[in-house]
Amino acid sequence: MAEVGKGVNAGKLASNVQKRITRAQEKVLQKLGKADETKDTAFEEEVAKFNKQLADGSKLQKDFKAYLAAVKTMHECSKRLQDCLAEMYDPEWFGKEEVDSIAEDTDLLWQDFHQNLVDNALISMDTYLAQFPDIKARIAKRERKLVDFDSARHHFASIQKGKKKDEAKIAKAEEDLGRAQKVFEEINYELQEELNTLWDSRVGLYVNTFQSVAGLEEKFHRDMGKLNQNLSDIMTKLDEQRLAKKGVTTASTGKSEEAANHNLSESGSDAPKSPAKNETPTVTNGSSDAELPPSVLYKVKALHDYGATDSDELDLKAGDIVLVLPFANPDDQDDGWLMGVKESHWLQNKNLLAKGVFPENFTQKL
Repeated sequence: MAEVGKGVNAGKLASNVQKRITRAQEKVLQKLGKADETKDTAFEEEVAKFNKQLADGSKLQKDFKAYLAAVKTMHECSKRLQDCLAEMYDPEWFGKEEVDSIAEDTDLLWQDFHQNLVDNALISMDTYLAQFPDIKARIAKRERKLVDFDSARHHFASIQKGKKKDEAKIAKAEEDLGRAQKVFEEINYELQEELNTLWDSRVGLYVNTFQSVAGLEEKFHRDMGKLNQNLSDIMTKLDEQRLAKKGVTTASTGKSEEAANHNLSESGSDAPKSPAKNETPTVTNGSSDAELPPSVLYKVKALHDYGATDSDELDLKAGDIVLVLPFANPDDQDDGWLMGVKESHWLQNKNLLAKGVFPENFTQKL
């Protein structure tokens, strides 16, 4: 059995070698103009479109992978920047836990964005391009079968034109021609169908790729925008905390200077100094102006109760004193509304974090 198998393999090898020799001879004759070559203009146009489609798809894949690499680089840079902020942020500063949470959420958002791009665009692109090597190999096979067909056709014609008619050879050549023609026509028909289908599929790839990228980018930037807004709000409140502490320091310094001047005055004269002419003593309600942070514009007193209807509003009781503050963005101020913090909160906590908006017509300026 082994000898039989060995003989079959040797016979197949010899047949393949003979086919290559015959094809080479046929191509030489065609190039020399001694044998006509079957032309299929329509199929050649399909092959040209196939080559263009392969080049376009390969370029898209290459550029998309470069885009993914850039996303990964941006992720790494963003993470380093967020880590830097987390390391520098003092524990007693406002929103320390929120800053750490935003850093974690930002990192996860970048990871999800990159992975979704791979899952929704790159994988389908790789699957699309995986079709081309097999079809390219079959196009080359079709070319070989076309040469076989032309060679069989020329061989059959030469035998028919011979002076001595050998019916057996003619029958054998005709049979070989029919077999070569059938093989060629089958692969030719299959390829034409596949090439048309493949050419049309490129539109689906482009739609899927750029719809996925556009949708994922839109969602990513929307979610990232929310995180950035939260971080910006925390930075605003941190700055308010800094200004509040600065106001306390200024007030303490003012008190020390006032006490020193008072002691100096008492040591220099036994009689108290009367106020200057036309000078009116300052009357305050709860705290002196020197104790207020510099961002306070003025004070108002609530004339009526006001129940807050939203999380950004102040709940007021008649008689409450409110320190009026400027809006961070003047465009955010609605007509008839003010921004402020209750004086009682300021006196107790020495910060402006509990601020909110309230209707101006419920209050009276002091």
